[in-house]
Amino acid sequence: MFRRIARLLAAFVMIASGVVVGVGATAGAAHADECYTWSRTLSQGASGNDVTQLQIRVAGWVTSGERLSYDGQYGARTTAAVRKFQSAYGLTADGIAGPATFSKLYALQDADCTPVHFSYAELNRCNSDWSGGAVSAATAKANALKTMWKLEAMRHALGDVPLTVSSGFRSYACNSAVGGASGSRHLYGDAADLTGSPSLCRLAQQARTHGFSEILGPGYPDHNDHTHVALDPSPYWSAPNCGI
Repeated sequence: MFRRIARLLAAFVMIASGVVVGVGATAGAAHADECYTWSRTLSQGASGNDVTQLQIRVAGWVTSGERLSYDGQYGARTTAAVRKFQSAYGLTADGIAGPATFSKLYALQDADCTPVHFSYAELNRCNSDWSGGAVSAATAKANALKTMWKLEAMRHALGDVPLTVSSGFRSYACNSAVGGASGSRHLYGDAADLTGSPSLCRLAQQARTHGFSEILGPGYPDHNDHTHVALDPSPYWSAPNCGI
């Protein structure tokens, strides 16, 4: 909490002091961050790991059915996602990631790079080391981080209402124990089951515009008590009771 207040104060001081950073590729970042600090302003045509880090955080701001690639290439889709992110948070929606955009991202992330409203613990109630799934522990954890940032976007779009994650990553043993499908995306770390409010149908409908390629909800077998969202290479949506 105190860290986030300090970040906001730092951003205010920058604005009040009249610090202006241009949009060129070598412009500096707003300030250092415990998780990740961008050192240049990014715009269409840029490439690199800093672009990938940006894509992870804005991948939830896409159009219905779209998925943003984490390829480190700042193309038209990344520009559009940044623009939607900026608009959602009251920033100048120019599609250029500069100090104001980075300051907002810094305020939205904790020191471990998870978004402020979600945690690794929420996305893994199976074990402590992310092992035993369909991918390496490191990949499963990285996939969960990407899922959390999409959920953060979805949460904000719904009016900053809390979202309850009932299940995230599962090892094969954990998946078997709960009767999960043999090829469940939970084994890859990129799935989350949502319960509570908003309604399950509202969650399923909203998920369509936040980069989730797999959405299963009410009316789909064994999904009447939760809405399942994931990143599946073979997109599939089915929540018949919700018109999906």
